[in-house]
Amino acid sequence: MIVIFHPEAYDEMFESARFFEEKDAGLGFDLIDAIQESVNRILKFPQSGTIERRNIRKCLVRGFPFTILYEAHRDHIFIAAVITSIEGGVIGYSD
Repeated sequence: MIVIFHPEAYDEMFESARFFEEKDAGLGFDLIDAIQESVNRILKFPQSGTIERRNIRKCLVRGFPFTILYEAHRDHIFIAAVITSIEGGVIGYSD
C-alpha cells in the first residue's frame, strides 16, 4: 500500500518541523519521526483511526500536538492534512 500526501499536508508537516527545529535543535527531526511512526500505524491498521467526518479518519501524533487526517482506500492511504490539535479537538479543518 502506498501513502499519498496532499501537497498542503506535506508542506505543513515540514513547516512545522522547521518551526520546532528553530525552538530546540533536534525537535523538528523528532516531529518528522513521530509523524512517520503515525503513518506506519495507519498503514498497519488503516481502519483504526476515529472517523472525524464522512470518510476522513484521524490519528494522533504521539508526543506532539498534531493530528493526521486521512482517507483509507483499498490500495492507498491519502493524507489529507497534518494539523495542530488541542484538547482532543482539531483546529484548521472544516468541510
